[in-house]
Amino acid sequence: MTQNTVEKTSLTLLGLGAMGTALARTWLSADLPLTVWNRTPARASALAAEGARVAESAAEAVAANSLIVICLLDDASVDEVLVGADLAGRDLVNLTTSTPAQARARAEWARERGARYLDGGIMAVPPMIGVPEAGGYVFYSGSRELFELHHRTLGVPAGTTYVGEDAGFAALHDVALLSAMYGMFAGVAHAFALIRKEDIDPAALAPLLADWLVAMTPAVHRTADQLRSGDYTKGVVSNLAMQVAGTPTFLSTAEQQGVSPELLKPYFELMSRRLAEGSGEEDLTGVTDLLVRRGAVSCPDQGR
Repeated sequence: MTQNTVEKTSLTLLGLGAMGTALARTWLSADLPLTVWNRTPARASALAAEGARVAESAAEAVAANSLIVICLLDDASVDEVLVGADLAGRDLVNLTTSTPAQARARAEWARERGARYLDGGIMAVPPMIGVPEAGGYVFYSGSRELFELHHRTLGVPAGTTYVGEDAGFAALHDVALLSAMYGMFAGVAHAFALIRKEDIDPAALAPLLADWLVAMTPAVHRTADQLRSGDYTKGVVSNLAMQVAGTPTFLSTAEQQGVSPELLKPYFELMSRRLAEGSGEEDLTGVTDLLVRRGAVSCPDQGR
């Protein structure tokens, strides 16, 4: 597909929140013919001056083009917005945040209505859209044929990463990465809490903390290698027994500093449970298996 082909591609965008508006502006800046619709008409009207065609209804917007991008509040909103729209022959790209199960159900829903389907998980915030150097990208899963057909157009606002035919994989990758992010944020919050009442400038700790987190990132690759091989003792630097022995220091320090240990204790408890199973020479990777086992017990019907 040539750049000229991309420039002539027309598409419809449903949903003009902060992310939808950012997407719309990048496509308009690339001179792609764009039809937009939003429940709050004022947001759509603001884009009309930038060259967007504003549809009076979602059904009209869907009828305008074969490529339909959806960026709404949640999965339920997709049902509400597309009621009465003729989706036969349309290519649906759903960038609405959803769970893997919702994405798979939505793919089947689209197929029953005669549409092809791609699900997307946006790894960016609105200011990153249309700024290649910001590093934002979108996970896509579902029809590979559909992705290959439209990936250049979809790549105008942000990078594209295709992760498989299973429509739920984009959402799963999205949530997996964001879960790790929130785990990092939890650790950062605890670190700053420890110094909060001391004569230590948070701005002085920040570069030390950021550099330390970067230095620890190779552990991600080691964990993946251990999970793949099944050998959790491979490449161990500090084994589980040694790390569990050190956890009282962290808990005592939190107590002495008047800081709640609630962000650390659940992970430390999992580490201790894994150690009790006789896995002292392993890395921390076995905690992953404990989480999966606990999830299966807590949610026995999940995935049925």
